[in-house]
Amino acid sequence: MNPDKIRNFCIIAHIDHGKSTIADRMMELTGTVSKREMKSQLLDSMELEREKGITIKLAPVQMHWQGYELNLIDTPGHVDFSYEVSRSLQAVETAVLVVDATQGIQAQTLANVYLALEQDLYIIPVINKVDLPAADIEKVTAQIVNLLGCPAEEIILASGKTGQGVTDILNAIIKKAPAPRASNTNSAPELRALIFDSYFDDYRGVVLYVRIFEGKLVKGDEIRMMAAEANGLALEVGVLTPKMTPKDYLEEGAIGYIVTNLKTTREAKVGDTITLAKTPAKQPLPGYKNVLPFVYAGFFPVSNDQYDDLKEAVEKLAMSDSALVYEPENSPVLGFGLRIGFLGLLHMDIIKERLEREFNLDLIITNPSTNYEVTTTSGEELNIRSAADLPDQSTILEIREPWVKGEIILPQNMIGGVLNLINEKRGHQTNLSYIEDRAVIDFEAPMANLLTDFYDQLKSITSGYASFNYELCDYRPEDLVRLDFLVAGNRMDALSIICHRSEADALGREITKKLKEVIPRQNYEVALQAAIGAKIIARETIGAYRKDVTVKIHTGDRDRKAKLLEKQKRGKARMKRFGKIDIPSEAFTVMLKRD
Repeated sequence: MNPDKIRNFCIIAHIDHGKSTIADRMMELTGTVSKREMKSQLLDSMELEREKGITIKLAPVQMHWQGYELNLIDTPGHVDFSYEVSRSLQAVETAVLVVDATQGIQAQTLANVYLALEQDLYIIPVINKVDLPAADIEKVTAQIVNLLGCPAEEIILASGKTGQGVTDILNAIIKKAPAPRASNTNSAPELRALIFDSYFDDYRGVVLYVRIFEGKLVKGDEIRMMAAEANGLALEVGVLTPKMTPKDYLEEGAIGYIVTNLKTTREAKVGDTITLAKTPAKQPLPGYKNVLPFVYAGFFPVSNDQYDDLKEAVEKLAMSDSALVYEPENSPVLGFGLRIGFLGLLHMDIIKERLEREFNLDLIITNPSTNYEVTTTSGEELNIRSAADLPDQSTILEIREPWVKGEIILPQNMIGGVLNLINEKRGHQTNLSYIEDRAVIDFEAPMANLLTDFYDQLKSITSGYASFNYELCDYRPEDLVRLDFLVAGNRMDALSIICHRSEADALGREITKKLKEVIPRQNYEVALQAAIGAKIIARETIGAYRKDVTVKIHTGDRDRKAKLLEKQKRGKARMKRFGKIDIPSEAFTVMLKRD
């Protein structure tokens, strides 16, 4: 098709502001899917997406409206999947910004707008859910005008539920949105296509979602991934309507798919540039970044017999998720498992649920941690993903921990409590601004202190009215120590954490108390201790069960009672030396359940 008749756009919004519902109505209106085929959140094909009501994996679809080809990419809204949004924005010229009429601008709305402006995209503002009784159109209009500087009359009022205003959005895309930019060359340009998503199909291999920026890709062409330096074959090319529809070729400006002969998505990472192997392009498309996880957790099967099943399941998920990083881990208590890297806690939760549901695995997951950069006294640079891997303190010159830049949007009367929470997490406010009746707090904080319960505490303090967004800032040297936990004198590596020295005492006391609640009582006393090196900084004791060995003595013979009690005492001492304590799985997630 003539590139002037193509419009490539994505829908961006905060989580649950209704972008997937608007996408449903667009597909209905354009006749892309029939009413019989239609179901809510059609592009959210994963069971978890439909259950949680969120978009996890982005999904492209081609529609036709008034003689124009419209290529839509529906994007995730949750902070953990912002990397998916940034790839989508690189593949389009226009962003439809959806804002909930009842909630107004939220943290992820701002983050997505900044990403769109960085990519120099044309933005079409839409206020969704205007049919709800709680809709405050006037207030939300003022917020959008304040944010974008656009006239109020350019904002489209819509309802994904009823279909109101969706025709206006489609017309605005045709009339106002720019067409794909043509390549600046008179001769036939070399192929340059952007991979903006990929997944592994059990029957067809790796399938790539691409945007053709220059040149032409024909079915059967040998292709080359420029960053990965891997070659493959374009076994099939086509567009999504939203089903896969094969074509003979994909031209400049098109968004479509390529079925390849590759065996894993690691050979074709998102953001990489595809070119032809015979006539490769001289330069890749700009902006490629290797997405690195910065949240790690140990995944162990409850039964060691399931270790091979766990490994195989994670390998399968990693074929479709190039951000998933894993390596074998061995714990004296938990046995063999995997240490897996994630983009955030929701990403971790999604993978955990998929492993349990799709592969029927019963798992123990250790407390999540982040990665640290360590410089030893010998000058060696280490990347530490687990406290158990931290070398002896005497050999460490410096430990650097990741800090994040965060943004919280909340009602103005709740600023004080949130600033206190940020300070408690060793963070500090960098800026305070206002969007109409909302406050925007910009802050910096160590990633490790936001991993466990920060989001829950924020929601509690603000009665659910605050929204939160963050991105990795840099690594900073801090006074960090390894905090170990001992159960009956045995150090549990799976419980060890890295924390700031100023927080170690309070954390040690808090976690030993939590362990006392979840570890069952034994027939002998069990000491729970927190330690930094050889120094014990906190202790709790789980009392022993008391069996009355004198119950069968019906006389008042004190000597006989004393002999029986002494014998019991010696037996308990021996059990204490040789006994093995079964530690329940809840003990390894105490950090997630802090008060």
